[in-house]
Amino acid sequence: MAGKRKTNPAGSTNSHRGDVLRVLGVLKVATADQIQRICAPHLTFRHADKETPSKQKQARTASHTGALSDMRGHGLSENGGSTETGDCLRNLTPKGLEAAAYELRRPAGEMGSTARGAGSSGASHPMAVNGTVIAMLRPKPNLAKLADDPPHVQAAAQAAIDTQDGIGTIASYGTEVALPATGTWNAPGKGGAQADLVLTAPQDGVPLLFIEVDNCHETAEELAAKLEIRPLLPPPREGHRR
Repeated sequence: MAGKRKTNPAGSTNSHRGDVLRVLGVLKVATADQIQRICAPHLTFRHADKETPSKQKQARTASHTGALSDMRGHGLSENGGSTETGDCLRNLTPKGLEAAAYELRRPAGEMGSTARGAGSSGASHPMAVNGTVIAMLRPKPNLAKLADDPPHVQAAAQAAIDTQDGIGTIASYGTEVALPATGTWNAPGKGGAQADLVLTAPQDGVPLLFIEVDNCHETAEELAAKLEIRPLLPPPREGHRR
């Protein structure tokens, strides 16, 4: 036990560190609150009786905050600024992305960037993307993990379980995915588009879905221009130049 504590002084478990890798491997930048809501939604109900919202958040995110602290010590994650509401943003290092690739069973070459610097201006767009993922996932609490909690806590959790199911798991999503007009998927050329979100959840009847997340900084015309389909030019005939 002493050896484990020395390796992970914040006392985090493999499970919670795995949660962090899976979420940050997909979202690239997120808060401890978002990680908890996706991976351990039962904790939201367990700590609903705390005196203030701040204390509720501190209690329900404590396990994942500890995991982030230990992972930072191992060089897997780092603090990346803060949101507009003051929540600390976290992202993976290159070493952390390699570990996340293993957790998500994805090729390391498809993991994208580390999102360093995303929090320098509040990360409003990544937070909107993350909110979209959470809204589509609709994470349901595990009632078995609340078996020893008071009846009113179990009733609140059951009400959440009884709502409409979400789509896919966190591993079903990808963010900032290049859609290359030239080049390759792993080395896209200039001029291609980029999807804010790509969802692949055939088990839920969604084989492939591209999602554009807008945070109201662009006009409708600018958004429409992103979706404009340009016809491919036919190859030039022999003896002619374009």
